[in-house]
Amino acid sequence: MTGQRHDIAIAGAGLAGSLIALALRRARPDLSVLLLEAEDEPGRGKTWHWLDHQLPEGGGQLLSVLRKTSWDSGYEVRFAGLQRRLTGSCHILAPHDLGAALRRELAPGTIRCHARVAALEAGAAVLDSGERIAARTVIDCRGFAAGERLSGAWHHTLTRHLRLPAPHGLACPVTIDASLEQGGSLRFLAVLPLGVDELLVTDHALLPSPRPDRRLASRRIDAYCAARGWPGAELLGHETGCRPVIAAGNFAAWQDALAVPGVVLAGSRAGLFSPLTGQSVGTTVAMALRIAAEAELPGEQLAALVAGEARRHWAATATERRLAGLLLGSGAGLAALERLYNQDEALIRRLDCAALTRADRLRLACPARAGGKRLRLATGAPLGDSAAR
Repeated sequence: MTGQRHDIAIAGAGLAGSLIALALRRARPDLSVLLLEAEDEPGRGKTWHWLDHQLPEGGGQLLSVLRKTSWDSGYEVRFAGLQRRLTGSCHILAPHDLGAALRRELAPGTIRCHARVAALEAGAAVLDSGERIAARTVIDCRGFAAGERLSGAWHHTLTRHLRLPAPHGLACPVTIDASLEQGGSLRFLAVLPLGVDELLVTDHALLPSPRPDRRLASRRIDAYCAARGWPGAELLGHETGCRPVIAAGNFAAWQDALAVPGVVLAGSRAGLFSPLTGQSVGTTVAMALRIAAEAELPGEQLAALVAGEARRHWAATATERRLAGLLLGSGAGLAALERLYNQDEALIRRLDCAALTRADRLRLACPARAGGKRLRLATGAPLGDSAAR
């Protein structure tokens, strides 16, 4: 037992836990907050990116303390039959920059690394060492928990951070590039420029297993860079990632299986992410602001509030789950995504924000076709195997 009882203890210093801690520091600097991280540095995860319109009111201000790369020239998507630039500002955040912001912005003593959590309960976090840390409110941000009650696929990424010997020539980020050979596969590449000669090149793959083929991903990045005329790049670093794509499931049962009385589940742990992309920046920012605004609530009440928001988010993202099902069941590669990006840009923005109108849902529910064939829906496989993630 530590000698101090904290107001709020947060397990996990990934994106969700970090943003909650930053939001609490801004809104309630009087509270004693402890951010627990199992690794040697906070801000763990892979590079995140988001668009301005995905953030809730006040989100830009919360993220303003982070050092990030921003592009105001829009972003591109590229498919075999479609190349389109959409408007908006795109921001790119590296894990080390998130960690640096936490060290800079949070009160001394807020971050505790090498603190692996063994169990959480109402009023305390118990570490592997047996130490019990008391807190009025305990928040679990330890990432997505796989479970048989949800089904879909695993979205694997391999990212290389490259410095080119000459300018890359890109005018904006390319968030989807499926313009090269795909062979009906559920794979694409993405390019996030960090400067005139610096890039993050990522291979994306939707697979039924949490175990990726890193060699294939590496070969695809090699081929892509060669095709784009970017030979001789210096490798500055690399990242790997795995996140869920949800096509169907019993969300209430999954939620009940994870629930611990009096413990708040947040971030991916609560299901607060896009079921189609696995991305979570917008919803994570919104929930960080909400938790900071309701920081006086007892743990039981805050847990119920966030769980209710997660159920509403699940209901609001039904169309995204249908699109995920079309991707997994169509046998036509990324045709469902290409069809989506042929829609009106305002509709795409509303989908990004889980704010579709009834007319939007009806439009996207119309029978989807690719190559004259109707795309099929599938639920994917149960997401019960979290090994190697």
